[in-house]
Amino acid sequence: MNKLLVVLIASALTLAACAPQAAANTPAAPTSGAATAAVVVATAANTPAAATLAPTQTTTAASALAPTKTAPAVAATQTSAPAVPGGGYTFTVVAKGLSAPVLVTNAGDGSGRLFVAEQGGLIKIIKDGAALPQPFIDLSSLVTHGGSEQGLLGLAFDPHYAQSGQFYVDYTDPNGNTRLARYHALAGDPNNADPNSAQILLRVAQPFPNHNGGNLVFGPDGYLYVSLGDGGSQGDPNGNGQNLDALLGKILRLDVSGGDQYKIPASNPFAGQSGAKGEVWVYGVRNPWRATFDRATGDFWIGDVGQGTYEEIDRQPAGDKGGENYGWNYLEGLHAYQGQAPEGAHLIAPVAEYSHQEGGCSVTGGYVYRGASLPEMDGLYIFGDYCSGLTWTLTGPSAGGQWQRALFLNTGFTISSFGQDEAGELYVCDYGGGGIYRLARTS
Repeated sequence: MNKLLVVLIASALTLAACAPQAAANTPAAPTSGAATAAVVVATAANTPAAATLAPTQTTTAASALAPTKTAPAVAATQTSAPAVPGGGYTFTVVAKGLSAPVLVTNAGDGSGRLFVAEQGGLIKIIKDGAALPQPFIDLSSLVTHGGSEQGLLGLAFDPHYAQSGQFYVDYTDPNGNTRLARYHALAGDPNNADPNSAQILLRVAQPFPNHNGGNLVFGPDGYLYVSLGDGGSQGDPNGNGQNLDALLGKILRLDVSGGDQYKIPASNPFAGQSGAKGEVWVYGVRNPWRATFDRATGDFWIGDVGQGTYEEIDRQPAGDKGGENYGWNYLEGLHAYQGQAPEGAHLIAPVAEYSHQEGGCSVTGGYVYRGASLPEMDGLYIFGDYCSGLTWTLTGPSAGGQWQRALFLNTGFTISSFGQDEAGELYVCDYGGGGIYRLARTS
């Protein structure tokens, strides 16, 4: 039984990210006796070495992996130190009655409103604990979600939204292909957008209905970062993750500041390079499901869904020049998956991974907490798993370059997304239950 079927049985329709497959459908790891090319599992500039992390362990990274061998064991030191000091925590209900919410965010316009994207194509405004009766915009006629990972998947507001009224959406069209579009709010009516204002900026053909990515986020540099999965099926059969001449299996970086189309920033790592798409910022990702910037430091955090065994969190430090290769499909997390990377290839290790044996099956990337109501949590990266509802905190690095992952809360939700309000408080979407919840202290 594949993971998608498990999720369907457990929580009706699955959205998120990608359903890893059971071992019977997953290519076996090559034998360790095979001759291999040396592959450096590198870290990005200023990024400490990665670690294979159990829920309350601190570990030291393996310095290198041969891609056709299983990952070597890593030394681990148990720690009983609490991940978060102080009292207990919970997620308190903000709004319910939503249909398959996949994202919650804010417009950064000083209004204090929350915007929720529903998979079927509606964007709703949450105000005073309830969704307004009129949707902000209805895109349901443009969106298909016949596959569990299709639909309205991304929403980002222009950094100058209060002046421009512009926002961006990522969705799958009736043919199952990705569309990136710009829309405008109605002049004089902040709670409604003009459905006729669409400008299609990017079209990407999708060979399969899963692994669409869809995350949209503006970076501190003002550019729009667009996540695209590897195109779907299992194991990246089209080799998109490692193909720089394909947009799939990448995170793109686009200048959408003017005109009807986007521009490729001249500072993109592959801009003007033959045999590569200039839009590419990083590559070697499988299905990056939620990627966010730390609003205090500018670090870029990526939750990348694994195939059948491991889920990973990647981190790109602020000021990075881009061009990282996060390893898919040579590696799944820190572990060999398929094929052999070229001699000397630099594959960037995740800062954290967890196995399906711990519970769960599909990572949902989160946020670094920067709110004021829980100051003791400042600087903690919080992420979760779609299937199990488990959440973790991630802290580090230590002086020795170590990261610590600790189990935080078992929410009981199908976690499709985390979100932040204008003040930096943390929210979570319960896809199956149709609710939006806020992180709060219980005592």
